[in-house]
Amino acid sequence: MATIELTKENFDRTVSENGFVLIDFWAEWCGPCRGFAPVFEKASETHPDLVFAKVDTEAQQELAAAFDIRSIPTLMIIRDQVAIYSQPGALPAPMLEDLIGQARAVDMDEVRAKVAEAQRAETGQQAGPDAE
Repeated sequence: MATIELTKENFDRTVSENGFVLIDFWAEWCGPCRGFAPVFEKASETHPDLVFAKVDTEAQQELAAAFDIRSIPTLMIIRDQVAIYSQPGALPAPMLEDLIGQARAVDMDEVRAKVAEAQRAETGQQAGPDAE
C-alpha cells in the first residue's frame, strides 16, 4: 500500500477506519526526515496490511501541535484508535521492522483495560466493587 498523506481533514477517519496506522511526522527541510523516508516507504511495501501515513508538520501545524510533536521525524503507531508508540528519531530498517513486530504483538485488550483504568483514576471513579 502506498503511503498516504494525513491532514486534519482525513486524520480521524483514517485512524478510526484502520486498526493499525504508522504515522511519520516530518518536514521537507529536515535532513533526518528525508533519510528516514525511504525506510518508511520500504516498510509500507513489506507490510501491505498496515496503513502507513505521513504528516507534513509544516503544512499540518495544528495536527502536529495536537500530538505535541516537538522533534522530527517522530514515528507514532496507533492501534485500534490508541497511540501505543510515539518516539522521535529516524530508525534504521531493522529497528523499524522489530518495532512493527512488537506493535503487532501488543495485547490491545490489555491496553484498553489500562486506558480505562487511567481514565477512572483521572476522574476519581472507583476501579471496581472492592474499591474503598
